[in-house]
Amino acid sequence: MQNKIAKKHKVFISYYHKDDQEYKEYLDWKYKEYIINVSVKNGEYGSSIKDAYIKRLIRENKLRQASVVVILIGSNTKYRKHIDWEIYAGLKGSINGSSGLVGILLPEFPIESRNKVYFRDLPPRLVDNIKSGYAKLYKWEYAKDNFK
Repeated sequence: MQNKIAKKHKVFISYYHKDDQEYKEYLDWKYKEYIINVSVKNGEYGSSIKDAYIKRLIRENKLRQASVVVILIGSNTKYRKHIDWEIYAGLKGSINGSSGLVGILLPEFPIESRNKVYFRDLPPRLVDNIKSGYAKLYKWEYAKDNFK
């Protein structure tokens, strides 16, 4: 009998490093058998490097090879300029043509009393892709156990 070897997907996880690092690390740890994380590591690019050059490096060395772009969405994510750019670049130029797109609402994300999520609280480019049916949105409680 043959051993089943899981095919690993290259995943780019876009997140706010200051607030959401622990969630990214959890996914790395729990799903290491299923994913190859091609995300930017904390401190990988120094603050002295110009934005345009960092964007080029991320696009060419990371996003281009990802089959899925995952956006971890905390309470401050929509304010992060790099999140919007990473969604754009990930959808534009992966090896496969364009990457899949998944948003994951973290426990800190503001969900209204009726379990309602307002698009105004999400990154605009993610909202556009959810509305078109291209992107999916999940809560952390579901995603952490079903990420593979």
